[in-house]
Amino acid sequence: MIRTALNALLGIEHPILQGGMAWVATWQLVAAVSEAGGLGIIGAGSAPASYVREQIRQVRQATDKPFGVNVPLFNSFADEVVKVCIEERIPVMTTGAGNPLPYVEPLKNAGIVVIPVVASTALARRLERAGVDALIAEGEESGGHIGTVTTIALVPQVVDIVSIPVIAAGGIADGRGLAAALALGAVGIQMGTRFICTTECIAHEDYKQAILRANERSTMVTGSSMGHPVRCLRNQCTLGFEELERRGASEEEVVAFGTGRLRAAAIDGDVVNGSMMAGQSAGLVHDIVPAAEVVKRTIKEASDLIRKSSELVVAGDSQ
Repeated sequence: MIRTALNALLGIEHPILQGGMAWVATWQLVAAVSEAGGLGIIGAGSAPASYVREQIRQVRQATDKPFGVNVPLFNSFADEVVKVCIEERIPVMTTGAGNPLPYVEPLKNAGIVVIPVVASTALARRLERAGVDALIAEGEESGGHIGTVTTIALVPQVVDIVSIPVIAAGGIADGRGLAAALALGAVGIQMGTRFICTTECIAHEDYKQAILRANERSTMVTGSSMGHPVRCLRNQCTLGFEELERRGASEEEVVAFGTGRLRAAAIDGDVVNGSMMAGQSAGLVHDIVPAAEVVKRTIKEASDLIRKSSELVVAGDSQ
């Protein structure tokens, strides 16, 4: 067993968070991860508040363990979703793709643990001052909306400038990633792509199989020229985005082109023209197993590595 400050903060057995991925992080996956001792997180995505409320209640019917909700702040329903989360007294909220500062105080007043995703030290410092409980430092290796700094560079720099717990994310899919994150000063990890390939995840089988076929070069980033970089598996959809950027398309054109494409891939299984958000860790995912098995493997592998690493330390005089 691995115990860090994250276990006590969230009331969980293992310092593992499941990313709150839009469309696919539904109550089935969330409950399974939480039951396994991690923290399952509902993906609010761009969904309305009524959907999020129903997901929260479904999770509570399936487990009495802690769970969370992720709210991307570009969601036009963000205000209503946050209100629902306060009314439902969820245990944890993670936020991303926007500034959570207006929500921190009301969430904290409701007793909700607030953990924003950050991609820079500047934002990390601001959010600590605002009173958030922890931070998820997410490197550019992750899937979906990303920053521009790698996980291995970002995590220790965030750890160095804040006094609250830091969770590592981006490019992590197994116990080696957890052990590395702990060595960088993080108190745990968040994994997204690895949890798509689980039996409880409702993602379409073709989407899962695309991840299983992927290697470290199978993803590409689009949207950087517009200030909104997104990492997905390479297909006709990403090549279409790339072409729009190349010819300087307007933001309205890009939004119109992308509307509905994540659902098309994740739910309908359109792996040609749909947007298959996935991280560079896809090359580490080789099977579809229950979420509990992912958690179990990750903890065992990390524990074994930490024990083995301690054997490399040799007593002697320092030079």
